Amino acid sequence: MSGEAYLWIKAWHLIAVMAWMAGLFYLPRLFVYHSVVEVGSEVSETFKVMERRLLRAIMNPAMVVTVALGVAMLVDLGWEAVRSQVWLHVKLTCAAGMLVMHWRMARWREDFAADRNTRPQRFYRIVNEVPTILMIAIVVMAIVKP
Repeated sequence: MSGEAYLWIKAWHLIAVMAWMAGLFYLPRLFVYHSVVEVGSEVSETFKVMERRLLRAIMNPAMVVTVALGVAMLVDLGWEAVRSQVWLHVKLTCAAGMLVMHWRMARWREDFAADRNTRPQRFYRIVNEVPTILMIAIVVMAIVKP
């Protein structure tokens, strides 16, 4: 692919990553607040709508675009380049961790939607830090390439 096309793919990849990360940071915060309200209350129902819309309208599409454009960049690099870059393996491992967090959050949202959440707010406060740690590792790997 041409250098200019690669730069456009990279730019859109970063835009999608930022949208996805915004959701990965915000959804657990909603869970923190949702976990302390009364089941079936008007506030609980409002949280359910907010959580569903965030996941379906922002996080899921942003995740799909992030992964698709990331794969396009990997294909452009070629197998030998991908195979030989240790920093890239670390970055991709952390990106896989982001996918796992996304899927776990989707499951927790389903629990809230069905009024089956059993986790305390402290749990969601702690897991809220996981995407931050993964993001730091990904950015360091992508920029510094140690």
